[in-house]
Amino acid sequence: MRALSCLWALLLFSGSAQALSGVVTRVADGDTLWVRPVGGKPVKVRLQGIDAPERCQAWGERARAALATRVLHRQVDVRTRAYDDYQRAIAHVELNGEDVAAWMVREGHAWSYRYRRSPGPYAAQEQQARAARRGLFALAAVEPRVFRKTHGPCEPRP
Repeated sequence: MRALSCLWALLLFSGSAQALSGVVTRVADGDTLWVRPVGGKPVKVRLQGIDAPERCQAWGERARAALATRVLHRQVDVRTRAYDDYQRAIAHVELNGEDVAAWMVREGHAWSYRYRRSPGPYAAQEQQARAARRGLFALAAVEPRVFRKTHGPCEPRP
């Protein structure tokens, strides 16, 4: 819980955002990808404001596949706000001007990231997906943070 509080504080109070543009070279799961800027090394990016299912939980692989279908090998714009404990850039990512995180929630592949009493930045998109029973909202899906508390993290894939 303390780590989440620290992460949220970093997101809210980080001084300046860094911007980059590059091609998505890999998608690890429904909220993590790698972006290679022109002439640079790939940067591991965590989509800001969402929480997608873990790879080993229901809808996890579908969320990863949806994100990959949407952005893999495509040019995206990234605005980094902070870095998490896993050295991922926490960032807002856009594809042709569209917010990728908002798309993931609206299509039913992720939840709006809640913090304390806040419904998160994509609450409206989540409400829309829930009402339409789209994607994981058609299931009795368990939020990733609840899943991690119950089952622990997924085993790393080779």
